[in-house]
Amino acid sequence: MTARQPGNVVIVGTGAAGYTAAKVLRAEGFTGSITIVGSEPETTYRRPTVSKELLLGTKSVDQVQLGAAIDGVDVRTGVTATAVTDSAVHLDEGAPVPYDALLLATGSRARQLDLPGAEHVFTLRTAADVAPLQADIVRTRSLLVIGGGLIGCEAAAAARSLGAEVTVLEAASAPLNRIAPAAISQMYRDLHSDNGVTMHTDVAVTGLEKLADGTVLATSADGRSWSAGTVLVSVGSVANTELGADLGLETASGILVDAGMRTSRPNIYAAGDVAEVPNSVLGGTYRSEHWNGAVDQATRAARSILGLDVGALDVPWGWSMQHGVNLQFAGWTDAHDEYFVVRGSIESRRFTACAVRDARLVGAIGVGHPKDIRQVRTLIASEGPLDRNSLEEGWLDRPHAVVR
Repeated sequence: MTARQPGNVVIVGTGAAGYTAAKVLRAEGFTGSITIVGSEPETTYRRPTVSKELLLGTKSVDQVQLGAAIDGVDVRTGVTATAVTDSAVHLDEGAPVPYDALLLATGSRARQLDLPGAEHVFTLRTAADVAPLQADIVRTRSLLVIGGGLIGCEAAAAARSLGAEVTVLEAASAPLNRIAPAAISQMYRDLHSDNGVTMHTDVAVTGLEKLADGTVLATSADGRSWSAGTVLVSVGSVANTELGADLGLETASGILVDAGMRTSRPNIYAAGDVAEVPNSVLGGTYRSEHWNGAVDQATRAARSILGLDVGALDVPWGWSMQHGVNLQFAGWTDAHDEYFVVRGSIESRRFTACAVRDARLVGAIGVGHPKDIRQVRTLIASEGPLDRNSLEEGWLDRPHAVVR
């Protein structure tokens, strides 16, 4: 297919999706104008490092830049897109930027607690969030984390390495509850305990209060309370869909797109955390919210803008580093799936566990076996329904243990 060449492409968002799309456009031979605008002051950096290396202080923002400048791309950092029309992006400073094709890669923001006293807490989403949070942790030597998901648990591990006393409060019955079954959640609870982190589950925080000594008191619905010098709220994210909604684009939890990242309006695309993409394997839609998903979607958006074939979306995957243990996960795992260990053991903290739902492989979680995770992604993408016996015949080199 002959690629078409729009004159001006504008990308709103300087994260991995925005940078990758611009890079792919140039690699595919696009010679027109590319403008990237983003409200963050930094050029594109590896956002997963925010709750890991950046918070730990082992790397600086300069050391986690995504890549070199792209030839002929106008990158405007510290500039906010305030409105979008059918032909131009309006900024909080400077003249509107005209476009023939627009990519919304506006990402997401940290979800806030709608509680009295929420102004006394930190959130962690961008590089700009790191320095004040890190300084406060070092100053107070105590951190209370509200939220036991990936970011909350990573921040808890980092804070322990910074010498703080750390407590985690999780509303669900187990940490990492969105992606892992009880046995793996318990392994992570034990891992944090072994490293001096105290974790409480089934906690519904109902109030926050700054006390006279400068500490913040968190109170739960059942009357329990905890205090710390620093409090971090990590209870998920909200997609930045506002520009898309103003344009009348179809939205749900994110901006709805097809496999080519096309929105409900011609010449307007979305990718990364803000995009809600079709699940060609299981049906329905989802938001990836992981680095690799942003890169994959941006690649397809760029090719789609040029009228090139995009193929199927990759099976999503991600990773988390906590207390030196590197967890990897792929597919669409859920705490309520049937899991069984196909390699190693959860107790040893070196394993691969597959997730099966309705007699089909839907994902895997593992520590220490990255090749297994890659193989699961290939199996999910290429196979139809795959029952447990079929998976065992092609995979297992030892008896499995059922995980609940």
